[in-house]
Amino acid sequence: MDCIFCKIVAGQIPSDILYTDDKVIAFRDINPMAPVHLLIIPRLHVTSLNDMTEAQVPLIGYIIYVAKLLAERQGIAEKGYRVVVNCGRDGGQVVQHLHIHLLGGRGLINGLG
Repeated sequence: MDCIFCKIVAGQIPSDILYTDDKVIAFRDINPMAPVHLLIIPRLHVTSLNDMTEAQVPLIGYIIYVAKLLAERQGIAEKGYRVVVNCGRDGGQVVQHLHIHLLGGRGLINGLG
């Protein structure tokens, strides 16, 4: 598989990993749109929200929970943060592996960043 996020999960591509467990990995985005811009990805390759199965619903809930934990650890939970899922080309999804953006550290009024 030629998925860059799968390669990060496999340890083949280095990244600034801030959280890892048996379900997800979270790391800093290499092209940040905010002072805090993390990506949270499932270890399991799921291409996008459109490819999720009902059995994977708990995984998405878990990813959102990890986003909350990381917002607390990054010191952005109290002031607020944004959680974004892009789906498909027109939705702005660049990497075809389900991922959630956690953004914060400044006011995020309009747009992604």
